[in-house]
Amino acid sequence: MPNVPLAASRSVGRGVAPGVLAVAVVQAVALLLLAPHYGPHRDELYFTSAGHRLAWGYPDQPALTALLARAADLVAPHSVLALRVPSVLASVGVTLLTSWFARALGGTRSAQIVAAVVCAASVIVLALGHLLSTATFDMLTWTAVLALVTAALRAGTGPSDVHRARWLWLGAGLVAGVGLNNKHAVAFLLVSLLVALAVCGASRPALRTPWPWLAAALAALLWLPNLVWQAQHDWPVFALAADIREEYGGLGERVAYVGETLIMFSPLIAVVWITGLVALLRRPHWRLLRPLPVTFLILAGWFLVAGGKGYYLAGAIPPLLAAGCVVVAERWARLRLVVASAVLALSAAVAWPIFLPVLPVHTWAGTFYADAGEDQRETVGWPAYTDEIRAVVAGLTPAQRRTAVVFTQNYGEAGAAEWYDVGLPVFSGHNGWRNWGPPPAGAGPVVVVGDLDAERFFTGCREVARLDNHHDLDAEEQGAPVRVCDDPDGSWAEQWPRLSHYDA
Repeated sequence: MPNVPLAASRSVGRGVAPGVLAVAVVQAVALLLLAPHYGPHRDELYFTSAGHRLAWGYPDQPALTALLARAADLVAPHSVLALRVPSVLASVGVTLLTSWFARALGGTRSAQIVAAVVCAASVIVLALGHLLSTATFDMLTWTAVLALVTAALRAGTGPSDVHRARWLWLGAGLVAGVGLNNKHAVAFLLVSLLVALAVCGASRPALRTPWPWLAAALAALLWLPNLVWQAQHDWPVFALAADIREEYGGLGERVAYVGETLIMFSPLIAVVWITGLVALLRRPHWRLLRPLPVTFLILAGWFLVAGGKGYYLAGAIPPLLAAGCVVVAERWARLRLVVASAVLALSAAVAWPIFLPVLPVHTWAGTFYADAGEDQRETVGWPAYTDEIRAVVAGLTPAQRRTAVVFTQNYGEAGAAEWYDVGLPVFSGHNGWRNWGPPPAGAGPVVVVGDLDAERFFTGCREVARLDNHHDLDAEEQGAPVRVCDDPDGSWAEQWPRLSHYDA
């Protein structure tokens, strides 16, 4: 269907194809079955701790993900499954929107199903659907904003169409505003999208109406409480952004960023979305939606220059992937499409064990997948680590336990100590935890967890244990010391600024 204009394409594949719904159901069931395996990720432990201390923001994130963690913990306390249900739904939402893009571009039902299969099987969509993460909802936000803008651009020129377009623009602003309360990166999407609308001639007239600007204003208004929180706390987001730039700003990291962008769906799937990118730029009948690929290119260039991670672009790729699936479906017969879908899905499946708990942990721990799967490693070992801490706490005298506290090097250790309840109040100076301290004056002794130069900050320190995940996994906590110290070297109020640190 290479020459079907967008207006006429609305009649092609009308309604959600049953095959697309089947794909979404399979994706949801698979993610729900895998959700309880292994354990919570260090970030999920942090989000849960933040959820018990709700605010309009935190140094490293706005409030939405912590709010979702709090809701999950209220429904089913300490349930990893409940914690991950929102991410499962977000991941499925991205799959359905990818299929919708294929329909909006004039794709047949076969094209829509291929788009759903390829998206649902892709590494990044499944990986982000497995964990509660700001990146998960950022991906959904970007995809949904681009879908609403797409619908607004192709709404038509009749009175009812114009009225509908207004609400679609405002809907995009609403979604963006909610998304900005999850991750600040949505601001980059909005700026890039406005630039793309301005430089693409066919879509430029939209900017002569008030509705895109009102949508941007609505998004900013919804973001305002978090911006006020950041201002009140001296803009910690900039300190964290500088840390990310320092970590990812080198030449090697920029090369890795390009590679990650190309493989995060899977290398073969990258061929499809790059095909879609080119087609959206070149096909005359898709010129109205040329802002989609231009937005992607602006964002890709920005993160390459500024320093970023490949998955930042995950939410900008679904429309390109859908366009690529439409191109493939135009050229291939149905049987070849079935084979192509299977091959594309399997190309992603070989990487699933890196990001998903599809293998028993004792089997997975001895494989290449464990070496490559940093996020998966972060979900293993927390019960063992906290058992060690709990044993140290049990070794204190009853009088000591009445005033003792636990202090950890990072938010993962602090969140785990709280999630698994080591029996003492928990404190840390890492990111959001720094705002939840210091301990009360006179608190001590101190159980110090992690690779911290404890003697710089505390007196009378002695090592009493080492953390062990019992799977010989190379993790940040593996082999980290647990010390018991008598007191802070000075008052807690004096030491707290020295114990506090921002890093991503």
